[in-house]
Amino acid sequence: MSQGSDMDAVVVGSGPNGLAAALTLARAGLSVTVVEAAATIGGGTRSEELTLPGFLHDVCSAIHPLGVASPFFKSLPLSEHGLAWLYPEVQLAHPLPDGEAALLLQDLEQTASLLGQDGASYRRLFAPLVERWDDLAPDLLAPLHFPRHPVATALFGVKALFPAHLLSRLVFKNAPGRALFCGMSAHAFLPLEHPLTSAFGMILGTLGHAVGWPVAEGGSRSLAAALASCLRSMGGEIVTGCAVKSLADLPAARIVLLDITERQFEAIAGPRLPAGYLRRLQRYRYGPGVFKIDWALDGPIPWTMANCRRAATVHVGGTAEEITAGEAEIWRGVHPERPFVLVAQPTLVDPSRAPQGKHVAWAYCHVPNGSTLDMTDRIEAQIERLAPGFRDLILGRHTRNCLQYEKYNANIIGGDINGGVQDLRQFLARPKLLAPYRTPLPGVYLCSSGTPPGGGVHGMCGYHAATLALRDLE
Repeated sequence: MSQGSDMDAVVVGSGPNGLAAALTLARAGLSVTVVEAAATIGGGTRSEELTLPGFLHDVCSAIHPLGVASPFFKSLPLSEHGLAWLYPEVQLAHPLPDGEAALLLQDLEQTASLLGQDGASYRRLFAPLVERWDDLAPDLLAPLHFPRHPVATALFGVKALFPAHLLSRLVFKNAPGRALFCGMSAHAFLPLEHPLTSAFGMILGTLGHAVGWPVAEGGSRSLAAALASCLRSMGGEIVTGCAVKSLADLPAARIVLLDITERQFEAIAGPRLPAGYLRRLQRYRYGPGVFKIDWALDGPIPWTMANCRRAATVHVGGTAEEITAGEAEIWRGVHPERPFVLVAQPTLVDPSRAPQGKHVAWAYCHVPNGSTLDMTDRIEAQIERLAPGFRDLILGRHTRNCLQYEKYNANIIGGDINGGVQDLRQFLARPKLLAPYRTPLPGVYLCSSGTPPGGGVHGMCGYHAATLALRDLE
């Protein structure tokens, strides 16, 4: 990259957080250049033909409740730049071994009515949060601060601290409600006996009713393309195929924002960092990884439970007890025989991603960090049990283990797509408690999912980091 005259800002990384940081600075009138190591932009929002020609797969993220709910993304005219959200009839389906399926519909009352005697408990848990989501979102998707809406935040905070397995047993009497809640909470990548895991189930459940769980028309790359188009319309520049091995590789700029995680920052800036901060980076912990499969299919997944054919997202993992046991095994370094599997079937709402009559689907399960074990048979067996004949529909298959993911995207350390463990300690200090984006190097900031509010396609890490950088610049 050219080492020309000083510019206002350089952002390293073109994932949602890097692009959000760049857009925040560009909106403030700064000249901004985004530097991306890969040939294409997007980070976790890329789409490629991974299996067969004409079958478009989301490489990482596929379902975007946080994307459509993000206060920052909502502030941008992304629809004018080509982004369209598509919504399934059922936001989430969770089939159970006895032939039942717990369903999350966007209508809260309908969802509660399907849970029978647990309906009233479900309504008490989620209705106050859904009603106050617009107040809650800016406080929850932010670093530690005094909330702007303390009453709404308190409604969330007390129960959010509970371990998900415990809260599910306190709130729900029957298997469907418990499984639905624990499946959503398992997105925490933590044992469900750990504190704070309920927060993930509560946020995802609330989002299902407040905004839905949509897909981006044309693949997740459409979100990255819209953000990039919006940035260019403000005068921002994006340079691809430019790897940054050291901060010295970057041109002089008043602000440098890094959409990289703590271990990567240590690698490119370590010798220049104070010993105390360096030790903090070295203590930063990464969580379980993922093993992911993409399929080109001759038809839709033939779920025995018909309602699962109406959902873009299906959680396959059985009862709350089975999910809890499997997630605990991963934390101990064990690969479950019957893993909790997250399935996305986007062509149910976006047929443009496959040839006429064909479908794409992907699934991943959690595995110990750095795992290279092939989980294909275990994942497909989980689906086949609930959708007999599924394997017969597979036309093509593409898999990635943890280390292959890290090679594909250096931010995914050991396969950890969350940018680091999000337990109570590291949720608060990510990587430090106060002004977590600011580093000891003047003008240099972190803005990746290794900073608050953590993993997910929402751009809020980049927005908050850039906002802090602008305040410091003033």
